[in-house]
Amino acid sequence: MLHVKDINVYYGNIHAIKGVTFEVNEGEVVSLIGANGAGKTTILKTISGLLRSTTGSITFLGADISKTEPYRLISKGLAHVPEGRRIFLQMTVEENLEMGAYIRKDNFSGDLEGIYTRFPRLRERRRQIAGTLSGGEQQMLAMGRALMSRPKLLILDEPSMGLAPILVEQIFDLVKELHAAGTTILLVEQNAQMALKIADRAYVLESGRIVLSGTGADLIESDEIRKAYLGA
Repeated sequence: MLHVKDINVYYGNIHAIKGVTFEVNEGEVVSLIGANGAGKTTILKTISGLLRSTTGSITFLGADISKTEPYRLISKGLAHVPEGRRIFLQMTVEENLEMGAYIRKDNFSGDLEGIYTRFPRLRERRRQIAGTLSGGEQQMLAMGRALMSRPKLLILDEPSMGLAPILVEQIFDLVKELHAAGTTILLVEQNAQMALKIADRAYVLESGRIVLSGTGADLIESDEIRKAYLGA
């Protein structure tokens, strides 16, 4: 579904991403893990068209999207829930969800009902201003807004950031439900243990390079990973 091949990304003179290659197959959850500053978010922004690679290619559903504008990627079936959620704080919950379907011309009332079924708390808060929601509710809203575009690939950047442990469990339960329903997911997550538990496959990023890859189950048992990321 998604093939990233030999991409290099610079911030000015800083070589942030160095020859990264990986893939996400349809129906998978693939996790990218690594320390702060490793380049995880930069990779997601490059896939989503917010940054440009100087070399290599990014292919989605057989088409090269390396130069595609972000808004066009949404119509191709790619949705990105960014770090920090980036919801419309002054709009209501329902208005935020409607914005997720802005590229579509059909009636999205059924999709809206589906989001409310999956996220009952959002139904309760549908008339509430988004900026007054709790952190966990805002994350649910960001995910729900992305799902309104009916994505083939859902990209999640640090969905558990800043959330209490019980809310982290809830968010990851939602990710599991989405995966079970057939959504393909590319996940960047600081909580390496949770990210590996949920992943079919995972890649470990250090200083802009992929240094290790494997199944989530294999990596979570790796002594190297346990020492570096799991506190073992």
